[in-house]
Amino acid sequence: MASHFKSDLKWSDVTPERIFLNRRTLIASAAAFGIAGTARAELSYVKSQYSTDEAPNALNEIKGYNNFYEFGTGKEEPSVNAQKLTTDPWSVKVSGLVERPGEYHLEDILSGVTLEERIYRLRCVEAWSMVVPWIGFPLADFLNRVGVAPSAKYVAFETLVRPEEMNGQQYPILDWPYREGLRLDEAMHPLTILATGLYGEEMPKQNGAPIRLVVPWKYGFKSIKSIVGISLTETQPETTWNMQNPHEYGFYSNVNPQVDHPRWSQASERRIGAGLFSGRVETQMFNGYGDQVAALYAGQDLTKDF
Repeated sequence: MASHFKSDLKWSDVTPERIFLNRRTLIASAAAFGIAGTARAELSYVKSQYSTDEAPNALNEIKGYNNFYEFGTGKEEPSVNAQKLTTDPWSVKVSGLVERPGEYHLEDILSGVTLEERIYRLRCVEAWSMVVPWIGFPLADFLNRVGVAPSAKYVAFETLVRPEEMNGQQYPILDWPYREGLRLDEAMHPLTILATGLYGEEMPKQNGAPIRLVVPWKYGFKSIKSIVGISLTETQPETTWNMQNPHEYGFYSNVNPQVDHPRWSQASERRIGAGLFSGRVETQMFNGYGDQVAALYAGQDLTKDF
């Protein structure tokens, strides 16, 4: 399948040779730096200005406790069931209100990223919270390359459908494929990233390999995994959990302690790995990223646009 752009840049052109191990990813393994044990090559990456100073969760916590219904509804199931997923080759279909639609191979998506690898140590919130050192690049970089039409107002995403490898899709748990969407200004914000790795290694399959979205000021289900489709639209796209239950899951799904889920309070959260008796902590508005993203919602009633 032909892509609509091709770059002569190689990762070795923009990355020191000791880091350049695999053109398919934005990461390098710790072994390349001779780092032993659980230490990772984090300091060898360009640290994003948006990174938190909070300590990241342990790698086993990030990899072993996941929501990925395509591989089962239990939090521990994806780490086992996702290993059968084939992630190479991989391509993303870009469609809708763009200047250069088409199938973009993952290699071509990454070859157009001209900055060195960057670590985004971001807080993420689902039913729990954790700090993940994602490795990725702004979604806006890719959208600018494919060319956003002036009439585009939203970005829609779809996850792979492959029930022979994604056992959860053999059951009508959700209306497959998994769909998500953002308003265009949210999608173009530099905190919205396409991630291909975490904690110094290639993206684990249970975490959304080989490429996923990360939107850290929203609840975790907005950060769609294993993306195969990106479409620019003029109208608000359907999203899976909003389709499933619109009274409980709004399109925006911003982290907001003042808006409770109908069945539980969202005023506090639990940090994975903090210990059995650590209790809960107060949820921060926009997950602590209010200084960066609050202006996106000026004039909106976030109790209605939840």
